[in-house]
Amino acid sequence: MKLRPAPRLGPAVFLLALVLSAQAAVMFGGIAYTKRLKTVLLAEPSPLAQPAGELAFGRKLAVNETRGNWLRVSDGPIAGWVFAGNVSATEPVVAKGLDGLPIAASKTTATAAARPLTPVGAEYATQHNLAGARNDLEWMLSQCSAITPQQIEDFLKTEGRGEFQ
Repeated sequence: MKLRPAPRLGPAVFLLALVLSAQAAVMFGGIAYTKRLKTVLLAEPSPLAQPAGELAFGRKLAVNETRGNWLRVSDGPIAGWVFAGNVSATEPVVAKGLDGLPIAASKTTATAAARPLTPVGAEYATQHNLAGARNDLEWMLSQCSAITPQQIEDFLKTEGRGEFQ
């Protein structure tokens, strides 16, 4: 009878322990860190809830309660709900740009970048006789303003997106 060597489970066990300890860190009684330039705390565990406070990047938070993907956190007197994807179990490293200032990646999202371009886009369409493009832009803006917060929440629930995943 030939004995086979036992499989090497060391790395797999280590990784599993690491993942579980990271998850435990953002559970009730754990610690979490804000990982966005500006983290808005909400009054309720809902993306459409009223803001309850605002915290800067890298703030250490106490996790007081969990509800699904939502965490009730506090930083001294400031407390509120935050989506778990907006915090980290480990303290984030501050990246520095060439000028030595923190890089504000959240300021460069497609949504943030497009907002100030709306008047520029309309002006460009007028200057270049792009009436169709201008009409399309105006139609798109009117459609966006017609969407209600309840429709957004219903869509997120139906599609299993955001905090409903």
